[in-house]
Parts: sequence; structure tokens; C-alpha cells
Amino acid sequence: MKQSKTVQPRFFDSLATPLGSLYLIFSGPALTGISYARPAGIELKKTAESGRVKKELTEYFANARKEFTCASAFIEGTGFERKVWEVIREIPFGETRTYKWVAEKIGEPHAFRAVGNALGKNPLPIIFPCHRVIESNGSIGGYSSGIRIKQRLLDLEYYTKTTGPEGR
Repeated sequence: MKQSKTVQPRFFDSLATPLGSLYLIFSGPALTGISYARPAGIELKKTAESGRVKKELTEYFANARKEFTCASAFIEGTGFERKVWEVIREIPFGETRTYKWVAEKIGEPHAFRAVGNALGKNPLPIIFPCHRVIESNGSIGGYSSGIRIKQRLLDLEYYTKTTGPEGR
């Protein structure tokens, strides 16, 4: 994922999901944010790229997609945060890893609390699946949009993985 040097015009589109409305924030053609709150100060706009992202997310919630291919970019975040966000994409659909695993994977084995803080700032939840990161003792841990949403995402993936899309 490359960060663009020039600032592209920002806009958003929205998508109704089983978790409520998602607001998809774009900078040019790249998805740069997913929020459960309507963004202020940028215009609502429907584009071909926003349509592709909506299609991929709709397929995910319909148990028909396990990976995302849409164009995305981080326009904020420290180097450490970006390393964390990139490594969580390696966590397979329907599986979980611990904060400690993420810390070790980025070469900072004692930074598991900092990993948690970075995940709390993840601008692209679901696409960069921070909901798949749990505590070492097996408890669910935190989630920037609330534990109820994290649990629903984990349940959706678990039941899709164990029963297949036809089983739900």
C-alpha cells in the first residue's frame, strides 16, 4: 500500500450492513477510512470505486467473501501503527491472533499494549481485520467500535468458516 504525496479530494459513501450503517471514506480512488459515524465536512458521492468497495463489503456480510481486493491507503498513522495495520491483514478469515502475536510479528515483542493502541486507531476496520486480534488469555479484548460489533464480526467469520455460506 502506497501513500500518495498529493492530497486527493475526499468524499464518502454509505452502506447499510447487519451492523448498522458504514461510512466509507475515500481520498481519490482509494478507500482511506471506514466509520460507524457519518463523517463531517466531506461530501457524499457515489463513484465506481465506492461501488466496488460496497460490493465487496456486501459479499463479506453475505458470507461470500473472505478477502478484500479494493484499493486502500493510509493517509494518517505513525510508522509503528502502519506496521501493525499491515500485519493484521495476514490473519486468515475466521481465525484469531493475539496482541502479543502481532507485536512479535512486527519485531517488537514487548509492545503488545502499543499494538492494542494502534489497533484502536485502525482507520480501515474489517478490511484490515483488527477484530481478529484477541488477548492471550482468550478473552475478546477491546474494539474501537465496541465489543458487541467485534463479537458479531468474529461470529460471522467463525460460522461462515465452519458451516460455509450455505449453512447460515
